[in-house]
Parts: sequence; C-alpha cells; structure tokens
Amino acid sequence: MLNNNEFEDPASVPNMYPSLPQILEPDWEYSMRRSMQEIIPGLYLGPYNAASKTNLKELLDIGVTHIVCVRGQIEAHFIRPNFPDKFKYLVLNITDTTGENIIQHFGVVKTFVDEALNNKGRVLVHGNAGISRCTTLVVAYLMETYGLDHTQAFGLVRKRRFCVSPSDRFMSQLKEFEPIYRARKSREISNSNSNNSKKRSLQDMDLEYTME
Repeated sequence: MLNNNEFEDPASVPNMYPSLPQILEPDWEYSMRRSMQEIIPGLYLGPYNAASKTNLKELLDIGVTHIVCVRGQIEAHFIRPNFPDKFKYLVLNITDTTGENIIQHFGVVKTFVDEALNNKGRVLVHGNAGISRCTTLVVAYLMETYGLDHTQAFGLVRKRRFCVSPSDRFMSQLKEFEPIYRARKSREISNSNSNNSKKRSLQDMDLEYTME
C-alpha cells in the first residue's frame, strides 16, 4: 500500500498510457512549412496560413472542427479567428520571449484537444509560422497523453513537420513539465487505487452482512 507521500510510477502501471498511433511520415519539402501537417490522427500543426481565409476549403475537406490560435498581443490585429461560425476556437496570447511561462497553457490545451478528439473532431494548432509556440503546445500534449519525455515527443513532431524549432526557453519548460505531469498522473493512480480499495471493503462488508 502507498503512504501519503508515496506515489506509484505511471510507467510501472501497464496500459496506463495509450499506444502511440501510427501515421505515415511525409517526404518533407521546404514549401510544406506553409501548410499544416497531421501529427497524430486528428491533430494538426501548422502556420497561420493554414487557418487563413483562403484555406477554408481545405479545413472543411480535412474535417477540422476545433482550432487553437496562438498569438502575441502585437500579432492580434492580423492573427485572429477567421471562421468563428464554422469552428470552435481557443485563442491564447503567448509571446516567444524568455519571460513567457508557456507551461500555464498546457492544461487548457490538453482539455480542448481531448474534447475534440473524444467527440471524433479534428484540431488544428497554429501560431504565426508554426515553428515554436504552437509546436511547444503540441509537444506538451503528446507528452502528457502518451507518457513521453520531451525529447521523444519533440522527435515525433519533427518527423511530421521538420521545420519545427521551439526556443531554448520553451524546450527547458517542456523538460520541467515532465515531472509535473508524471506526478499528477501518479496522484490519479493513487486516488484510483484508494477508491477501489474502499469499494472492495464495502463489498466485503455487504457480503459478510448477507452471510450472517
């Protein structure tokens, strides 16, 4: 049994994380940086151009239902939701600076993407160039969803979209995020085990009562 200060390592629990889905890796060409790429089934990463007014048909053809729009305050006048009547948007104000705390946005992105994928939707995550900020958010999502470290998750993203390059500060925060999400998962496991033990105890009590 675990004591109050002891958590089970998620990596030691079988089937705690889903298996990574397989997807074909594109033959990368430089011109592809201007379009979006599918990272895992239903989750796309790309530049603002992928969500621009000229790209509505492709978004609809692919089946995009949700869009994460990442921008700084200065960019807000030209990076904005173009189709609020057609897609559900999550707009995040994030600057690519050394003082930016991007970890604070990982949770809301996880919830938003999970909601879409669990309802058979498709999500595009975009920034301006689709290289640093939005990439960091997608890497964090893969880490927490599939139990990966930051290098594994980044490597997966880069196989799909070769031009990605999060800033050093963001890569450091991704590394910091690993023990954070693992500790959270450990607490979930511990709480689940505790609840299951309580249920078993109650069932045993009911059984003893009926046998008397």
